[in-house]
Amino acid sequence: MVHFTGAGPGAKDLITLRALRLIENADVIIYAGSLVNEEILGYARKDCRIYNSAHMTLEQIISVIEKAESEGLDTVRLQTGDTSLYGAIGEQMAELDKRNIKYDICPGVSSFCGAAASLGAEYTLPGVSQSVIICREEGRTPLPGGESLKSLASHKSTMVIFLSSALSENVRKSLTEGGYPPDTPVAVVYKATWDDEKILRTSLDALPEVMSEAGIEKTALIIVGRVLDTELERSRLYSPDFTTMFRKGSK
Repeated sequence: MVHFTGAGPGAKDLITLRALRLIENADVIIYAGSLVNEEILGYARKDCRIYNSAHMTLEQIISVIEKAESEGLDTVRLQTGDTSLYGAIGEQMAELDKRNIKYDICPGVSSFCGAAASLGAEYTLPGVSQSVIICREEGRTPLPGGESLKSLASHKSTMVIFLSSALSENVRKSLTEGGYPPDTPVAVVYKATWDDEKILRTSLDALPEVMSEAGIEKTALIIVGRVLDTELERSRLYSPDFTTMFRKGSK
């Protein structure tokens, strides 16, 4: 059996109880070494076979899994954050399907959630933004039609940009051309929830210079939107005059 498992955003105590149990019982672990906190591997058994997928191709990963399956061993494929975002598990599952190898998925805490916690931010504020766009800038891997950063910027909702730390000049250009004002607040969270986490707060027009000065060009999220510096509008949910199925409002 193969368990695709979210390792959380970085801090070793931000994995789920299910993930902890899977790691503790694993015979084989293949972890995303460029992104997963290696302290999490401390939960594994001493005799667990551990492989760093940062040095492996898809074919090599599948070969390790096939060998483990032939020996009746359980494999944990340890992915950063949550498995559903930028984890390339689709292609791995497709290969396992071809080989009739069973697998399941254990979700994890995404780095965009960890970043919000570190910032003390709520991505969805009444009257400011009720949507969150999770995206990336186009780099060596092209984007599907209609999903350019410029076109997504037209919504002016909260945006969490992955995999784009080295493309901050392009990010500024795309977002500005897409409609975000130059003074739009931006936060950069480097290695959210790790011990060496760094947080930068700036505006869109100054983003590349601030990131360059801090030496941040990988492993960071860029968060964009007025939710980062706006005055709060009270939600209706807890308003005394708002009736819900659990409470009758005063009006």
